[in-house]
Amino acid sequence: MLKFSGRWYSKEIIMQALRFYLSYSLSYRDVEEIMTERGAAIDHSTIQRWVERYAKDLEMVFRNNYRKHKVYVSWRMDETYVKHKGKWVYLYRAIDKEGDTLEFMVSEKRDAAAATKFFKKAIDEHGLPEKVTVDKSGANEAALIHLNCMLCLLGLWPHVWIDIRQMKFLNNPIEQDHRNIKRRTNPMLGFKSWGSMESTIAGYELINMLRKGQHIHAENRTIYEQFYELAA
Repeated sequence: MLKFSGRWYSKEIIMQALRFYLSYSLSYRDVEEIMTERGAAIDHSTIQRWVERYAKDLEMVFRNNYRKHKVYVSWRMDETYVKHKGKWVYLYRAIDKEGDTLEFMVSEKRDAAAATKFFKKAIDEHGLPEKVTVDKSGANEAALIHLNCMLCLLGLWPHVWIDIRQMKFLNNPIEQDHRNIKRRTNPMLGFKSWGSMESTIAGYELINMLRKGQHIHAENRTIYEQFYELAA
């Protein structure tokens, strides 16, 4: 459960400011102006601190308590770019064949070690996939080969195996899905701290998952009702 005790503003105001910023292409100053019109004079730097403090926790609450659990046997995985302290870093992302978001991770490097770490994180959360579609990146292929070798060493082959597919047209869905995140990160000058970047991106991904209907009550409630429920 999220803790809002000790804050000058109420939980409802904090959550409303968070939703405006994470849901729409608004700057912190834009949200400051909107909240002022609604009777809550909040400085933009305060809203930024709220995003850094609560966005990642909200995504974790959603992941642990409100996310639909399905058997994900076919993954699409790819990485895109975000800017941190003037340098490009990598955002690893994966979706299933229906387009639902599976996992995401920010990494300084784009290599086999980073890809392996991402796949292990996704497997811990969703179980072992039957097949994974990636681009022509040698690092992603090497990571999957490494995981298959581990399955062999554990004596699980040939009953358990990850089918590696490197087909660009099959990976188009994840490349298109990047747009939902890039729409928010592209107008920005970049992130100044790693923690702020991870928390903010987790908030963007949370909104993205709500819009895809991945909340357990997606059919009965609006997106904003689903969002506010996370802090109930």
